[in-house]
Amino acid sequence: MPRKMSPLLIVILALIGVGLIAQMLNNPVQLIIPVVVFGVIYLLYKFPPGGARASSAKPRSKQANRRDPQASKPKSRKNIPFRVIEGGKDDDNLPKYH
Repeated sequence: MPRKMSPLLIVILALIGVGLIAQMLNNPVQLIIPVVVFGVIYLLYKFPPGGARASSAKPRSKQANRRDPQASKPKSRKNIPFRVIEGGKDDDNLPKYH
């Protein structure tokens, strides 16, 4: 988040605040559905359902946790230096495709 807020952002946030206050004074019942929807989304974000998380993740044994992840990779990679392929460039200034 930027340390200094731009004037445009301040104006937009002020207008949002004025609009929400005016809506609450005129007809507060219309704000119930958006508040409930955002509340449910926030709760599901903070506390995800345990059934979906537990079924997808398999418990690992202690030996699997101790093993180094790099130890399982094969180290049969050869060091091959780069090769330069000699080639020539056409000296024609005309493009090949017209």
